[in-house]
Amino acid sequence: MAADICERFHFALCGMYYDAIGIFGYVNFLVDKTRGEIITTLLDGLQRLEYRGYDSAGIAIDDDSRNSTMIIREVGKVNGLREKVAATDLDSSVVFDNHCGIAHTRWATHGSPKVENCHPQRSDPSGEFVVIHNGIITNFQALKTLLTSKGFQFESETDTECIAKLFKHVYDTNLKAGITLDFNELTKQVLFELEGTYGLLVKSTHFPGEVCGTRKGSPLLVGVKTEKKLKVDFVDVEFFTEQQTNELLMATAQDNLRTSQSRAFLADDGIPMPVEFFLSSDPASVIQHTKKVLFLEDDDIAHIYDGELHIHRAKKSAEDTTVRPIQTLEMELNEIMKGPYKHFMQKEIFEQPDSTFNTMRGRLDFENNIVTLGGLRSFLPTIRRCRRILMIACGTSYHSCLATRSIFEELTEIPVTVDLASDFLDRKSPVFRDDTCVFVSQSGETADSILALQYCLERGALTVGIVNSVGSSMSRQTHCGVHINAGPEIGVASTKAYTSQFIALVMVALSLSNDSISKARRHAEIIQGLQKIPEQIKTVLKLEDKIKDLCNTTLNNQKSLLLLGRGYQFATALEGALKIKEISYMHSEGVLAGELKHGVLALVDDKLPIIAFATRDSLFPKTMSAIEQVTARDGRPIVICNEGDAIAKNEKVFATLEVPETVDCLQGLLNVIPLQLMSYWLAENKGIDVDFPRNLAKSVTVE
Repeated sequence: MAADICERFHFALCGMYYDAIGIFGYVNFLVDKTRGEIITTLLDGLQRLEYRGYDSAGIAIDDDSRNSTMIIREVGKVNGLREKVAATDLDSSVVFDNHCGIAHTRWATHGSPKVENCHPQRSDPSGEFVVIHNGIITNFQALKTLLTSKGFQFESETDTECIAKLFKHVYDTNLKAGITLDFNELTKQVLFELEGTYGLLVKSTHFPGEVCGTRKGSPLLVGVKTEKKLKVDFVDVEFFTEQQTNELLMATAQDNLRTSQSRAFLADDGIPMPVEFFLSSDPASVIQHTKKVLFLEDDDIAHIYDGELHIHRAKKSAEDTTVRPIQTLEMELNEIMKGPYKHFMQKEIFEQPDSTFNTMRGRLDFENNIVTLGGLRSFLPTIRRCRRILMIACGTSYHSCLATRSIFEELTEIPVTVDLASDFLDRKSPVFRDDTCVFVSQSGETADSILALQYCLERGALTVGIVNSVGSSMSRQTHCGVHINAGPEIGVASTKAYTSQFIALVMVALSLSNDSISKARRHAEIIQGLQKIPEQIKTVLKLEDKIKDLCNTTLNNQKSLLLLGRGYQFATALEGALKIKEISYMHSEGVLAGELKHGVLALVDDKLPIIAFATRDSLFPKTMSAIEQVTARDGRPIVICNEGDAIAKNEKVFATLEVPETVDCLQGLLNVIPLQLMSYWLAENKGIDVDFPRNLAKSVTVE
């Protein structure tokens, strides 16, 4: 019972994102830090965010007098920025007992990767306001036109520069009217003018040692590090009455108005508490400093000053909660390190015996053949009565849906459709209140999937989330769901998340049909098959040397690759082709074996490398027929088959990769591993940066 409550609680946690670009900020209060230490903290924070893909980086820190902000930016890797900082004439020994620094890694959306387009962006040459920003401001052209008419001169092509200049414009306008705003109220007024998505941090010479951070559809969390224990494990959301807001607006700079004191940071003796704050779009950059984090929700404004964290709301609604909990991160630093492996992707491929076991841990009773998913329990009757199940996802997650659609239909006898989120939105597909919409995402933050989720929620459908990231937007916005518990996945190419999503979806199908007597034998077969999967994956991983040899010889320097699969293995062919494309830059195509003679056969000759999935299931004879069609046209396929199968002795087959046999609906879990290894070694042979393939990012959070 406790585990069920815990799972359901975690599925409702506040949101966090794994964005394509990285935000990191650092504030120290009554903790002496040299400029060198502050810069190192900022750069190390960015280094922890590198896995998500980026094309440039930058930092902003105070100068000695705090009258201006020093901005250092560079195109390329964080190490290049580190070298540029080292070459700058800075006095690293200057000590600050209160300082705010911000840093950013950028993936170009507005403007090409060049220094003037890097973040941070400034409001003016002296840097009165400096902003770093994730997301897209959709009305930036209108804002740019307005600000240009007010005399502002733009230095970049970015939408982010509009935000920085808008801060200065609003600040100056109020100042001329005799109104001095505090940083939070100023931020609130700026946000009223912004449209689109954003996670942003802003610092200002007018508010030294302070920072404001906010989010709307893009990530932000705050890590807290103190020597003393916090008084309470939450921060109040501060709502102002209209009278209080008016008083705040009319306050002068001399009043130094502070409207409240945060309960979490109260000291028994009344003396301010030494504290450090770490603001980030990803806990991976915070975990090395602290495990205490607070996740912001959309429209939250985090205002840090005088060693305290205050949460305000840019917009108030009836559903607003009054506190934001300070949570303890469960991930460990060693979970995001490579260990003995050369790349994160390689490490994550070899973690799959553990990650698949963790997906099943505490949920499968192998002795009694029972599945228990706490996050779904109270919603199972509703899902069983639904008219149809819509599975919606992108990329690899979409393939996990395809891989399990058949078992869903077999066990539940409910019609199942599988849609790419972008196409689902383009079609404005009809959704009804008696539909169940299943959303699958590793990060829980993919933009198209989130938009599709909101589309389905607006139409009253029941929504289910299958995600890896506890506290992600998808897990927070869906009615119920399952965390796949695969652990942090750093490599851009998803590997262990795919197999864990696959298993999680199978467990959902089993849960939906656990009241069916006629399906009991099939249930037992699948559950017993799942129990063996981790050990069977270990067996498949032993094929690495043989796969490496094939990549060094047969597949080396090839320009194209065809993958044939049928039934359950069509999804495996698509997923394998995707891995090879995104990591090795080699054209590859997954083809339904039954469609071979409808055009694809024209490509077959003795030069085109072909991989065919011929593991034992009900469609094995038809798959063998497709292989015969290939070999009859001088094709020499590499066949993935079951151990000891006679096909391994077929002279017309170029090579075989033998994998253990399992239940038909689970075979794809084993068959995909050789393709993951193949994509890795094809890329490694070409000298490609496996963890950071060009033009791609870990999570696509822009449309």
